[in-house]
Amino acid sequence: MAYLSVEALSKAYRRNEVIRDLSFEVERGEFLVVFGPSGAGKTVLLRLIAGMVLPDRGRVVLGGADITRDAPDRRDIGMAFQNFALYPHMTAYENIASPLRSRGMARAELDGRVHGAANLLRIDHVITHLPKALSNGQKQRTALARALVGEPSMLLLDDPLRNVDAKVRYEMRLELPRLLRARDTTVIYVTQDYKEAMALGDRIAVLGDGRFTQIGSPETIYNRPADSRIARLFGDPPINLLDARRDGAAELRVASNSVALPVRRSNTVASDCVLGVRPEDVAVSLEPVAGAVPVEIDAVTPLNDRQVMLLRADDGTEIFASRPQSEQIEPSAGNAHDGIGRGRRRAWATLDIERAHFFETRTGARLAEPALRPELAR
Repeated sequence: MAYLSVEALSKAYRRNEVIRDLSFEVERGEFLVVFGPSGAGKTVLLRLIAGMVLPDRGRVVLGGADITRDAPDRRDIGMAFQNFALYPHMTAYENIASPLRSRGMARAELDGRVHGAANLLRIDHVITHLPKALSNGQKQRTALARALVGEPSMLLLDDPLRNVDAKVRYEMRLELPRLLRARDTTVIYVTQDYKEAMALGDRIAVLGDGRFTQIGSPETIYNRPADSRIARLFGDPPINLLDARRDGAAELRVASNSVALPVRRSNTVASDCVLGVRPEDVAVSLEPVAGAVPVEIDAVTPLNDRQVMLLRADDGTEIFASRPQSEQIEPSAGNAHDGIGRGRRRAWATLDIERAHFFETRTGARLAEPALRPELAR
């Protein structure tokens, strides 16, 4: 039996149904990331599980017990918010201790728990400070310590790293999973940062229009997105979604050019579809290549250790490519003989169709995958 079961949960505000018949399960000790854009209903879902908001319909079952109508303090659930939600008149120590004081815990045990959590999160040196004297990173650690100090069996984290700087965010992405797995804590973590979702989650649940549109491992979500919308949410620069149509028995027409269709896809791709090609699967050459799409290099931008290129096909279709900085291409040839004007350069883009995604044109749903031959399925 799953540790947390959410069954047909629904919540509406006036006529806006934020959560709609949502059902899912979380195993004990699992780190589930709920990912989705702003306004998707992520925070409302956490509040429903925590008991801060009551559902219109459905049940929340934790450890085999129905807690749907239980008060928040009877649920054995901790929660940390993106805005820290610290008491401004209390020191970090008092903020961390507040849930334990409400239980009437003995002073000696309370003190040991608070200092233990502070040491674990490396804020013991600022434990006597008021929130206004803390950095955002220290405030976030204080909020996490407060959520952890009661040793809840389940922890709900509402985009807790959104308001901290890049260094702290990177450190916490490394520390949080280690810290929580050591305590065997079951976690539901909300974020709208796909990199955070990929780095932290055992599974990712993509929330849209009040429902989960896909639940799977980070690898599955990235490599086999259920639809074109999910594919676009995961990746920077975003995936190229290109209109394509069947052009004969073995080719697709993409950006006014014929591209060879993989043999294994001959029975699964209809006359019209959307071709999804990630920028890292677009090779760029300054010399003509058979089967490549003629393009202009419109812009080049460095992104960490890679070079991102905006390409424009002859029919105006824009294509992103991403390549290692060690293989960088200058955006302009520095002369007018290329025939396309100063500041641009002629090139050829080869789309890796073997690694491409195929989606329905009308619905955006992923087209059925061809069955693997037995020798490839092993």
